[in-house]
Amino acid sequence: MPERCTCGAQLPEDARFCHKCGKPQYDYPGAQETSETPEVVPPPLPAKVEPTVAEISFRNRVAVRIGLLTALLAVAVTFLVTSVTQSAILGTLTFFGAGVLAPVWYRQRTGQKMSVRSGARIGWITGLFCFAFLLILLTISVVALTNADAIPALRDSPNMKNPAVQDWLKTLSDPAKATESIIMLVVTLFLFVTTLPMLGGALGASLADKRSRT
Repeated sequence: MPERCTCGAQLPEDARFCHKCGKPQYDYPGAQETSETPEVVPPPLPAKVEPTVAEISFRNRVAVRIGLLTALLAVAVTFLVTSVTQSAILGTLTFFGAGVLAPVWYRQRTGQKMSVRSGARIGWITGLFCFAFLLILLTISVVALTNADAIPALRDSPNMKNPAVQDWLKTLSDPAKATESIIMLVVTLFLFVTTLPMLGGALGASLADKRSRT
């Protein structure tokens, strides 16, 4: 602390102000107000809304519609192929191909990502429709062929000339064997027609997923 003020007055010991001019002799460590700029926090980003994934079931109208149309196409192609070539392998490939087509069609129609499980489900739905159509046609054919007044064109068709079909028709003449034969045919047809599209649907879902990545 200086002994004299700038005005020339003698300062007493520990004087904080000059008793003559009132000048402070040292700076108070006053609280300096510091204006802090508040940090600008950016607004939170909106939460990403995931697209709603519809479950593949009979409640899904799009899946049911695609399964129905695919089944109609498969049955029509099957009868067309078997009437020309009488090849069971081509008929098998037709139902498998229907299962492959269904999830690919559904993926293009909705944009929904298809898992292997979803593909198998829509393939199974397609297979159920295929079974229903074939069961109706089978019932009509059995009733017509067992009737004495059956349509001649139906009896003379290439499929009816197949030895396996002829043996089966002979079995129908025995009521006891006919019931057992029809039940076995329906069960076999159900397993065959629903399993193939289901396997094809799993494959079709994988193909649709790989195609969407490219």
